[in-house]
Amino acid sequence: MSRLSRRLAAGSGEGGFTLVELLVASAMGVVLLGVAGSMVVSSVRKQPGISQQAADVQTARWVTERLTRELRNGVVVDKATASSVSFQTYVRHATCGSAETLPSSTPAIKCEVTYSCSGSSCTRLEAAPDVYTGTPTTIFSGLDNSSEVFSYEPDATNATYVGVTFRIPAPSGDAAGITVSDGASLRNATLGN
Repeated sequence: MSRLSRRLAAGSGEGGFTLVELLVASAMGVVLLGVAGSMVVSSVRKQPGISQQAADVQTARWVTERLTRELRNGVVVDKATASSVSFQTYVRHATCGSAETLPSSTPAIKCEVTYSCSGSSCTRLEAAPDVYTGTPTTIFSGLDNSSEVFSYEPDATNATYVGVTFRIPAPSGDAAGITVSDGASLRNATLGN
């Protein structure tokens, strides 16, 4: 029998950890728990900002999809700036500005739709053709657009293509935010005014 097996068989008390080994292992465990805890706390603190940014991105996607759909049904761009676009388009409402949606068997009507973005929000106004006044509806807020939102091809006075770019700030404010962009051509422009 080997010496080690004789010691173990005799029940000697030399197996286990020393006090120094236990102190070092305990200190390492406390440090690891502290790091894990701080990561959890940091994640919990950042989650509301991340959730808000995700909601803003989803809203920006919805607005760009709606805008491009209306542009594709558009006839002519009447007014165009870097922060606003007014165009005549066909909508499925009973009257311009109404919330009542027409049945699919009824033809759409032509209305003036104006999207305007300034500061951190965008509005939409639907009125009779060539009317640019009324009560706009805020459709999106939470932007960080300091420059142009709308771009035009070939230019603002003869636009046949409208591009839109929304910049959404980062939740912490220290990094670059997210950009959502799209655009559409006025495919019904050949229908005339």
